[in-house]
Amino acid sequence: MNNANISPLAYVDPTAQLGNNVTVHPFAYIDKNVVVGDNCEIKPYASILSGTRMGNNNRVFQNAVLGAEPQDFQYKGDDTILQIGNDNVFRENVVINRATFPDGRTVIGNGNFIHEGVHISHDSKVGNSCVIGYGSKISGKCILEDCVIFGGNILASQGTRVGSWSLIQTGCRFRNDVPPYIVAAKEPISYYGVNAVILAHEGFSEKIIKHISHAYRIIYQGHCSVFDALLMIKDQVPMSPEIQHIVDFVSETKLGIIRD
Repeated sequence: MNNANISPLAYVDPTAQLGNNVTVHPFAYIDKNVVVGDNCEIKPYASILSGTRMGNNNRVFQNAVLGAEPQDFQYKGDDTILQIGNDNVFRENVVINRATFPDGRTVIGNGNFIHEGVHISHDSKVGNSCVIGYGSKISGKCILEDCVIFGGNILASQGTRVGSWSLIQTGCRFRNDVPPYIVAAKEPISYYGVNAVILAHEGFSEKIIKHISHAYRIIYQGHCSVFDALLMIKDQVPMSPEIQHIVDFVSETKLGIIRD
């Protein structure tokens, strides 16, 4: 432990590895087999459990539990991993489960803001710069790409994927994949348009946003199969990294994509 500020009222296992300038507040709990990087802050009553590997500049608020045992009947008590990057905020009562099997990983990337009461289940992967709203529940083996925004109380079923720069409005639940660059809303969940305001704010050009909108008009208003829609996109929409990402994401879906 290098230059760590550890309250005498906290519990830190002697084998835990803490970086420089880590602050551990009273009544926090840091288990064995834990790595915490530099400049992290662990608030009172937060628990960092065995198998957690945390990078730098993370903040963990009261009653959060990181590295909890997976809620999976296949889990047999193995030492498994929760991998966390840098610059994340985990607000109060967040629970994140580590992986089910030793060769798996639950992964949280960099720069994410995870609001109060969120639960992220075993073997899920969250990219970078995501915002996950109050009380949202992400089932096992889900994938959130970069820059995803969840409103509050979202329910993501097991194995679903959410493409980069998509926004899912409060209260939605979904069992199919949510493609990139869109807004998803309503109950049952459906395509609600391109996430144009956020994309423009973040520097996507007007031309690219128009091309994304054209691609989704073909998918959702073209009155054809998804397979045919992808062929039409390749034929009609100028190719760019964004359009290629849409094509690849939709091509690779195993659960199907949400519909209009």
